[in-house]
Amino acid sequence: MPSVLITGCSSGFGLETAKLFLDRGWTVVATMRTPDPDLLPASDRLTILPLDVTDRDSIASAVAKAGPIDVLVNNAGFGAAVPIELIDFDTARQLFETNTLGTLAVLQAVLPAFRKRRSGVVINVTSTVTLKPLPLVSTYRASKAAVNALTESLAVEMEPFGVRVHIVLPGRSPTTQFGATAMPHLRGLDNPDYKPLIEGMMKRFSEDAGPVTHASDVAAAVFEAATNASAPFKIPAGEDAIAWMAEAD
Repeated sequence: MPSVLITGCSSGFGLETAKLFLDRGWTVVATMRTPDPDLLPASDRLTILPLDVTDRDSIASAVAKAGPIDVLVNNAGFGAAVPIELIDFDTARQLFETNTLGTLAVLQAVLPAFRKRRSGVVINVTSTVTLKPLPLVSTYRASKAAVNALTESLAVEMEPFGVRVHIVLPGRSPTTQFGATAMPHLRGLDNPDYKPLIEGMMKRFSEDAGPVTHASDVAAAVFEAATNASAPFKIPAGEDAIAWMAEAD
């Protein structure tokens, strides 16, 4: 059976994607910083490995233990919602270290085998926040927009080698842990100028009303990219993401 390596499988999009590939009969290498075997159903087609995308030794170890794979899904990342004026520089650095350079590092570990074999699929999960300007998520948006640009060039570089490359762009997903992981980095509620903006955005992030993206939407989009040679280069995932993509186009 075909095999897939997915980063960031401890929750949300990555976890749901791993479950879907398992359900469809694939061999799945699910990676996460702290492996938890209880997150996924037991299967002889499942391997759970530790992988920290900010640690090149961790990446090399996971890729070596995974063995040959057919599809790479770069999903690991985190968010932060802070005004540009107030964002802590360490947080900004961590966003790029994880979301952008982490993706690059995993690519560099996997691409040589894809290129030599003249086959493989790369799917990078970014975000529809890259499609239009939004307040508070600027640095997160920049880190994901950099992945979009990286992926666009990668697609051109890999085409002669028979390696397909895709971007999956989720929308707002209040049922995932994005908000929870972003909260520790929040700054500005004590600033009278920024407080109304931050409170309004926090409310919007947490609302489950209106069109939103569910983890199952992202998993389906990733599976489409992995299995359909005619899939678009950029695939929106979620009802709101589809609408945003249409507006951007």
